[in-house]
Amino acid sequence: MTRSRVGLVLGSGAARGMAHLGVLQALQEAGISIDQVVGCSAGAVFGALYAAGADLHMVEKLLYTYPVMKQLMDLNVPRQGFVKGEKILELLRLLTKDKSFEELDLSLAVVATDLENGRQVVFTEGKIAPAVRASISIPGVFCPYLYQGMTLVDGAVIERLPLGVAKSLGAEFIIGVDVKSSREVKVKNVFDVIMQSIEIMEDEIFRRMVIDAQVLIQPEVSHIGSFGFDMAEEAVRLGREAAAKALPRLKQALLLDQKSGVRSQKSE
Repeated sequence: MTRSRVGLVLGSGAARGMAHLGVLQALQEAGISIDQVVGCSAGAVFGALYAAGADLHMVEKLLYTYPVMKQLMDLNVPRQGFVKGEKILELLRLLTKDKSFEELDLSLAVVATDLENGRQVVFTEGKIAPAVRASISIPGVFCPYLYQGMTLVDGAVIERLPLGVAKSLGAEFIIGVDVKSSREVKVKNVFDVIMQSIEIMEDEIFRRMVIDAQVLIQPEVSHIGSFGFDMAEEAVRLGREAAAKALPRLKQALLLDQKSGVRSQKSE
């Protein structure tokens, strides 16, 4: 019995991206087989950890240690960004076991943006950690990451939920996870100014997208601020709840897709 190649696309979201962990836990516990993961920004972090075989519950405990998360923000005298990102890169190397894309049991793609030519960059080869470090480089917050001759920033600058990347890499059944529901915020500091400006632009692009996914999961995390890492427990819980709510239709869609594949095979 044949089945379609299942792709999971995890979008950007800063602190709201912690909901991806809850979604991944729920899908894993439900036995949903994933063949390919595409991650952008926060989605790249959790997608990479999942693909590298990290213990998702251990990652959850790490998120709950908020002082540790604060220490990862190696602040910089602003030239190109407030955060250098070197500490985060080292943690990414540790959590991904310094693996390369080629060492993974399932396909992983990490999406960033080349700041100099405005093009989307999709990493599928080489070390995972530097690719993720590039993908999380929120303009103005993180210093751009200089890698492979490119000046790289957050993949969400072009596409916050890169469904098309999954399709171009061979995914036939796509599950999208979007953690950036529209919200109103009180702008209190320079970080709020940067993030809200970026998210307004991303929302406009997203509204114009054709959502090319069989199932779209959208955790209700709009009340969590871009830097609300102290709300990790709630974000993970809401991710799990959104995935659990989507599981019946996801399983039904996968079953119908599988039956369709069997019919096609018989007709050949």
